[in-house]
Amino acid sequence: MDVRDRISITALSDISADIPAGQRVGLYGHNGSGKTTLLRVLSGIYQPTRGTVEVSGKIASMLSVSLGMETEATGYENIRLRGTLQGLGKRAIDALVDDVQEFCELGDFLQLPLRTYSSGMSMRLAFAIATHITADIILMDEWLSVGDANFVNKAEERLRGLNDRASIVVIASHNRALLDSVCQRIITLENGCVTSDTNSEQKSIQVP
Repeated sequence: MDVRDRISITALSDISADIPAGQRVGLYGHNGSGKTTLLRVLSGIYQPTRGTVEVSGKIASMLSVSLGMETEATGYENIRLRGTLQGLGKRAIDALVDDVQEFCELGDFLQLPLRTYSSGMSMRLAFAIATHITADIILMDEWLSVGDANFVNKAEERLRGLNDRASIVVIASHNRALLDSVCQRIITLENGCVTSDTNSEQKSIQVP
């Protein structure tokens, strides 16, 4: 293919935002607006072609239910694996196992390989693991839009307690009502650009 025939798409353009410690930020927009791309830039998966990203602190990314999970390993083995990768000792991993199995409510399924799980079950397990492990910054992508109402309510309650362990939480979703219920600040994206930046009191913050 001739280089002149290639199509170039700008996923994000002129994004400028400062997220101080203590904030829970919602990235709102329709599919294709740039929410997931921005999360991947913040997590270090993508490098910006222009500008810089400055991150201070340890990041826990929940951008995919299968990220860092072994499909042939059981639920219990995945919990211990994730704990080991986070550098946790045996006592801390045992505490992780106890907390995760209680929160995700998967029961005997934790003894089965992850490949036998539905997407909702995988989400429950990965969410329980990621929200237990201590991190300064937590990045989440559409995680609370999957699962039954009872688990969504339980997950929302867990999110409200995350600031006790995390300095910053950033959640991307096209569900505005959900973001309003768990976030202090909403950044709206459209076609890769920030169209509004609003705090919890619904006062508009000037977009650079």
